[in-house]
Amino acid sequence: MPVHRSGTTRTAMATALLAVLALLLALPGAASAADGPGKPPRGSARMGTGVAAHDGVGGVPAGPYATQTEGVDVSSHQGNVDWSALWTSGVRWAYVKATEGTYYKNPYFPQQYNGSYGIGMIRGAYHFATPDTAGGAAQADYFVDNGGGWSRDGKTLPGALDIEWNPYGAACYGKTQAGMVSWIRDFLARYKYRTGRDAVIYTATSWWRQCTGDYGGFASAHPLWIARYNTTVGELPAGWAYHTMWQYTSSGPIVGDHNRFNGAYDRVQALANG
Repeated sequence: MPVHRSGTTRTAMATALLAVLALLLALPGAASAADGPGKPPRGSARMGTGVAAHDGVGGVPAGPYATQTEGVDVSSHQGNVDWSALWTSGVRWAYVKATEGTYYKNPYFPQQYNGSYGIGMIRGAYHFATPDTAGGAAQADYFVDNGGGWSRDGKTLPGALDIEWNPYGAACYGKTQAGMVSWIRDFLARYKYRTGRDAVIYTATSWWRQCTGDYGGFASAHPLWIARYNTTVGELPAGWAYHTMWQYTSSGPIVGDHNRFNGAYDRVQALANG
């Protein structure tokens, strides 16, 4: 039997629903913090966020481990990381998200960055680039000022620029190919000025081709960290004859995205030492 509600009852229910909606929108990370319907809140991006959405997820790579060294990258999504478990599993290096744009700092960065160092790993920091929110030099400064620096202690890798598919909007952040190359150049130059090191570039070949026109001018100085979730690395962006690191999955067996360094442990040490 249908239930008939009075106008007063319906008004009360509508008022209550609006109050609940207002409360939800006020919560951290709520929809109001996103760039639009279906978009994640700013600050939530991590390495491979756009890669997985655009290029898909493949299998675990085959081949021997003798000339490769296992690594992991983490962000606030992993919270406080059990570094002892990762070390026991064979992970020997790590990258930790430090910043995004000029508006976000990873709240778990101290535990993740210092914890990986404390267990014995060689570790570094990465910056998730948002070229539509601030210039390259400004984002490099923000990164260095909030954990992305470098020291010659043999345990710190140079900072990494995570430049990939935009999870918040237009794939190329509203930039032309020439404009994107200019933005990346500004970031890299400022990072080198601040730290004395050339930053690592993390990207996907598909994004690099679309958004930079497959520009090859950074390959001579900047190690390539390629993202491809498949059984092989596949074709690399223009200019790079080989990759330094390979992110092969966004769902590691323990925590974080898993990677392989293209060389034995002493090559990881060499990159840290500069």
